[in-house]
Amino acid sequence: MPDVTITALPPVGMVALRGDPELLGRAVAEIAGPGTPAARMRTEAQGRGLLWMSPDDLLLTCDYAEAPALAERLAAALAGDFATVAVVSDARAVFALEGAVEDLLARLMPVDFARLAPAEVRRSRMAQIPAAIWREGEGWRLVCFRSVAGYAEGLLHNAAPVGA
Repeated sequence: MPDVTITALPPVGMVALRGDPELLGRAVAEIAGPGTPAARMRTEAQGRGLLWMSPDDLLLTCDYAEAPALAERLAAALAGDFATVAVVSDARAVFALEGAVEDLLARLMPVDFARLAPAEVRRSRMAQIPAAIWREGEGWRLVCFRSVAGYAEGLLHNAAPVGA
């Protein structure tokens, strides 16, 4: 297997949004930039991403420092609507995976990575933990709960070729 690079990233800003995806998507597009993604997809604009996590669950990624202000603006825009807005930046860990990582990931996740569309987001299990993965640039991003980040990083390194 070709070499891969696994990097634990510094905290990434994340705002979880629950409610009607059309309503949430309009608010995010107006305030943060990315438009509403289709099911299992990701949109990007102004350096921010919006990920479809489930039928009523979107995840906005942004700079760590801007997440609280964006969440406040989104909560104000959605006031009176049936919606939840929460900053979850500190609850999640993000890994950047570079190189030919599809074989490594296939060892850990029941996903056919060759069939994923370029903007597709996949939520799955990585061994014993829930995780989400998507392509970003030439590499991949993997997000999991921070409480299991050490375990996730160990899994990735153990499944990777020597030196990764």
